Amino acid sequence: MNDRDLVVNAQGLCRSFGPVKAVRDVSLAIPRGTIYGFLGPNGSGKSTTIRMLCGLLTPTSGEARVLGLDVRTQSEKLKQQIGYMTQRFSLYEDLTVLENLQFIAEVYAIAGKHRKTRVEQLLSDFDLQEKRRQRAATLSGGQKQRLALAAAILHEPKMLFLDEPTSAVDPQNRRDFWEILFGLAEQGTTILVSTHYMDEAERCHQLAILHRGVKVADGSPRDLGRQIGASIVEIIADDANRARIAMNDLSEVASVTQLGVRLRVMIPDSIAQPAELVRSALQEKHIEGHVEQVPPSLEDVFVAVTEMRGQEEQAA
Repeated sequence: MNDRDLVVNAQGLCRSFGPVKAVRDVSLAIPRGTIYGFLGPNGSGKSTTIRMLCGLLTPTSGEARVLGLDVRTQSEKLKQQIGYMTQRFSLYEDLTVLENLQFIAEVYAIAGKHRKTRVEQLLSDFDLQEKRRQRAATLSGGQKQRLALAAAILHEPKMLFLDEPTSAVDPQNRRDFWEILFGLAEQGTTILVSTHYMDEAERCHQLAILHRGVKVADGSPRDLGRQIGASIVEIIADDANRARIAMNDLSEVASVTQLGVRLRVMIPDSIAQPAELVRSALQEKHIEGHVEQVPPSLEDVFVAVTEMRGQEEQAA
């Protein structure tokens, strides 16, 4: 893939706020029509990176082009060609649904005839027709989310940035929201979405995991599972607590995660027959349980790469 096929092409992006390095040496290559995810906790650099790519923050160092435009020197032109939706509802709560969309249409100087058609289309597509005369402040969380997304794509941007857009809505609204995103991607819109939900990250075509401002892994969710350098052994035990203690006593175990009566045990690939190692340790402690080696989940990947990064930082 050459650079012309990339909607986002960033090299070595860094951003500091005084002595704090919020983003360090992040490089990205995002092709057209892709839903690309940023996965990481608060403070990992997701929002800061997005704001640099939107032209809202100037990088301390590094370069980035979005839709072929330089984020440093062509930021004003770039802002007219992208959509941006923040975590917090940022429209006017004292205006109605219709008035908000009409105002955004004026901001983007959408021609009068097309403006009316486009607004009506979005009211219908986002199930907001019956709410058109309702003030935005009185909408539910899911309705506000749909209105914010409708406003972000009103001018039909080729690139859409979504900064933790589903953090304040229920699971059903999150699923509905993602169905809309898949539809936009199929129409050719490139989407960069940040999240701290594992199930959402798994929906992305490509994914970058950010940890303390550093990109510690990227690839498709499936590919990331193959790259963690560890095996996952699952235990289903009646006494999960005793089983967890037994696993923590093993020097070969990198981490143990408990999910109800299930335990997911991470063991480095350098250890041969990881399931047998776990099975023997349980038998030695007289703990009954079913043991099986399973494919790594995205949560396993996240734990592996962030712990590895933490060990590297301590060693440095």
